[in-house]
This record gives sequence, structure tokens and C-alpha cells, in this order.
Amino acid sequence: MRFGTHTEFTQDFYQKNMMGPSSVRILDELCGRLELSQDMRILDLGCGTGLTSIYLAKEAGAQVFATDLWISATGNYERFKHFGLGDKIIPIHADASQPQTTANLTGDWGTVPETGASNGLPFADEYFDAIISIDAYYYFGTGKDYLDSRIAPLLKKDGVLAVSTPGLQREFGGNVPEEMKPFWVDEVNAAFHDMEWWKSLWGQSQAMTITDTFTHTCHALAWEDWLVCDNPYAAGDRDMMKAENGRYFTTHGLIARKRRSAPDLFQTDIPCHEL
Repeated sequence: MRFGTHTEFTQDFYQKNMMGPSSVRILDELCGRLELSQDMRILDLGCGTGLTSIYLAKEAGAQVFATDLWISATGNYERFKHFGLGDKIIPIHADASQPQTTANLTGDWGTVPETGASNGLPFADEYFDAIISIDAYYYFGTGKDYLDSRIAPLLKKDGVLAVSTPGLQREFGGNVPEEMKPFWVDEVNAAFHDMEWWKSLWGQSQAMTITDTFTHTCHALAWEDWLVCDNPYAAGDRDMMKAENGRYFTTHGLIARKRRSAPDLFQTDIPCHEL
């Protein structure tokens, strides 16, 4: 399986490491709308088994921070080393839904902050040139303050956020189609939305400006790649997608840029006597 110019996976590796509709195929289309370069520092947020991180490192030549909650950093590191990218991609285990722990960072010397994935995204403010999230953002990014409080602070001024997320062609509201009700559990209902919903959410940001929104043309093919996998989750999705039959689901693409005039949302200065 070949994607972009430099990224190639064996079919066995590709299928064994998929966690949903083909994240690499979706990212490949998304990157056609981005200007990425080797001097960038990129956060791959919700990287899963690292397929998207491998793609970013190979295609952009950038330094990539591969961050995920469900997949261990050690497992991802082994995959990155297999592709000769052990020094190019930094694997991180973190929970993007949690706030970053700052307690005790400027406190007593004898107090050690708690560590672990529950501490949120462990990165410095204005650290990344780009944050990219494929088939993951809807798990943690639907809160009205999330974009400004968790994402924007990590981006440099003029930095880019690019998200591809599954969603609806039109909001169901309270009228879920009868054939979809067996699959419409609460967490899906809370996370799947149409493009207007996402544009309204991101449009409230004080720090970010939407620069592009689109519908992924690879949506159907990305799902086809997933549904043929020998994976129990893929098997469970086959009935859902058969019932959906192309009528309700889509894959949204959203790109936003951090404003140069973005407000400082966090106070990070530490008095000299505490350093």
C-alpha cells in the first residue's frame, strides 16, 4: 500500500494496524491542503498505532510527536524504529481530554507533580507549528472551550490546526433514522455532527480562524479499507455501514490558523527566584 510519495506499508502491516476508516488515506487527502515542511514540529494528536505519524515523518520530513491514549508509547516506538524513524518521531502516551497538570510546578522543591496519561497534553505553550488529528478529535474536542483552552496555547502564532473527523451529512436532531437506532449509542450521538455544527463551534474561538472546510472525497474508500480488515471492531462496523448505505455519514475536514493577535490564555511565567 503506497501513500503520498515516500510512504509504503505492506498490506498485512497496514490492515493489522488500522483502528478505523483508513487514517492514512484521509491524512493523504488532508495534506494536499496543507503546507508542511521538514523544519516544522508537528503534533499528531490521537495517532493510534502511529500510521499517520509515519506518513508525516516520511512525507514532510518533519519532527513528529505521536500522541495517543489507547496505544502505548513503547508499542509505537517499536513501529517507528521498524521504519527507521526512531529518532524522527517521539512517542507520547497522554490523555487529550484532560487538562495539563500545572500544580506544584512552581511550588515547593520537595513536591513532585503527579505523572501519567491523566495529566493531559504535556507540552510547552507555542511549541508546535502544526497540530493534526485524524479520526480522533471528536472523542475529546467537542467542548465549547476546548479549542482555545487546550489546542491554541500549544500552537505558535500562525500555527495550523488540521482535523479530519467522522460526522453527519445533516444533523439528526431527535429524529434518528429507524435503521440507525441499533447503532446510535450515547457517545456516538454526542460526537457525530454535521459541518455547520463544527463551523459554529470553531467560529466561537478567540484564538483561531477557520481557513478551510471541506468534505473528504476518500470517505467511502477509507471505510472500505477498514471493513475488509480481520478485526473484531471492523466486523462490528459492517452491519452499521450496510444500514447506513452512504446516506448519513461523511468525513469532515477543518483547517484553522492561530491568530497573531491571539490572547494569552495561560500565564506561564515563573518568577526568577523560583527557577
